[in-house]
Amino acid sequence: MSTSHDESHTDGDHGSNSSLRDGVIKVFLPIMAVAAVVYYLVSAPQLQPDYTPVVISPDAQAVALAQRVKPVGTVSMGDANKPLATGEEVYKAQCTACHASGAAGAPKSKDAAAWAPRIAQGLATLVNSAVKGKGAMGAQAGGTYNELEVTRAVVYMANASGAKFAEPAAPAEPAAAASGAAPAASAAK
Repeated sequence: MSTSHDESHTDGDHGSNSSLRDGVIKVFLPIMAVAAVVYYLVSAPQLQPDYTPVVISPDAQAVALAQRVKPVGTVSMGDANKPLATGEEVYKAQCTACHASGAAGAPKSKDAAAWAPRIAQGLATLVNSAVKGKGAMGAQAGGTYNELEVTRAVVYMANASGAKFAEPAAPAEPAAAASGAAPAASAAK
């Protein structure tokens, strides 16, 4: 029996050593695994970007800068010194696409029957329809032609279809009127 007692004592010592070893493995093995992964990630060679300077010509730099700082939108005021277009010029450039063929329900130019009810509504109504748009026709104001030029085109089309509207004249030059009034005022003193 003493042999069995020695064996059981050895098994008991082996059992306590085994428990300690199992505890160490259960606690420290995961810690060591995490430490190894962290060490690998930290010591792995990093991919560094190439910081080699690129030589760009001054012209290319100017173009690149202009593209980066370009405005979101633009405002076009038009040329204030250009002469006003006549009604016929505006009609040929802007209106013939639909009014010559009657496309999208537009009354054909020179069709007195189609224009008669419109002419009866008056010039102001016709101009309002052209400037703001009506039906399939988009607004004509704010584009290539100003409201006065659009009005001239409306008068041109309506008169070609039987109306007797007077074509609006260009507004008087404020600078010419002011310079003409100044000498008269100084002469009165």
